[in-house]
Amino acid sequence: MTALLLLEQTLNGLQFGLMLFLMAAGLTLIFGVMGIINLAHGSLYMVGAFAAAAVAGLTGSFLLGLVAALAAAAMMGAIVEITVIRRLYDRDHLDQVLATFALILIFSEGTRWLFGSFPLYLDVPAMLSGAVSIGAFSYPLYRLAIIVMGLVVAAGLFLLIARTRIGIRIRAGESDREMIAALGVDISKLYTIVFALGAALAGFAGALVGAIQSVEVGMGEPVLILAFVVIVIGGIGSIKGAFVGAILVGLTDTLGRFLLPIIFTAFMDPSAATAAGSALASMLIYILMAMVLIFRPTGLYGSA
Repeated sequence: MTALLLLEQTLNGLQFGLMLFLMAAGLTLIFGVMGIINLAHGSLYMVGAFAAAAVAGLTGSFLLGLVAALAAAAMMGAIVEITVIRRLYDRDHLDQVLATFALILIFSEGTRWLFGSFPLYLDVPAMLSGAVSIGAFSYPLYRLAIIVMGLVVAAGLFLLIARTRIGIRIRAGESDREMIAALGVDISKLYTIVFALGAALAGFAGALVGAIQSVEVGMGEPVLILAFVVIVIGGIGSIKGAFVGAILVGLTDTLGRFLLPIIFTAFMDPSAATAAGSALASMLIYILMAMVLIFRPTGLYGSA
């Protein structure tokens, strides 16, 4: 193991964590403000990836693909909120889980009907292809661009929530939705905006990751599980918690898969060490979540 290889894996973990933040931020906003457990959030991630791949394939423009991903996911999120989610606010969480699970099936089959069962591929734009070299260290330019875009979106989201009028309403809706409704705020419109914003973040993440892996039906569900882990660690309803939790999960997962097999090699056969290290690495983020829940049941930045 060299310092340069460790640096590369650390950057990979940061990139993975920022993608999880884009998923988890929307999820924690929706749950914190609206009280909705949205299992279909991963499907909106998939919608963004497919929209980006389809539009980029037709136009040859990756930028247009990103715009299409944002628009398609936000529009689909608004439609889902108006037609389905709006009827679930006064229902218990079991009804919400069942309804949003049904949406997963509808989105999956609808996407398969539109695009077929074969995966799509989104090419890395030419201007972001290649690698950045600093001395002996080299890192893919596209992954570096994802890190930068993730940080920019995170900063923009923090400013939106903390500094704007809509952000004030979102925070007020999280604290006391009945009071802001009594003060004349259109709570239905606010909920639609929040849901569409969360969906757009998920779709944006799907579009960015679509150039690294194949775009296929069901790609959002594994990411959704990790996003739930992130918001449990960071604290439900906290954007700051989602950011810190996402970085912790990204670095823990990536560095664990890299370092544990190397560490185990000192105690056992290399092939057995690789298998044991990989198996333990896959559990590390859940061990991290359990440790946080033991000492801080509300998460790192959650409120009681």
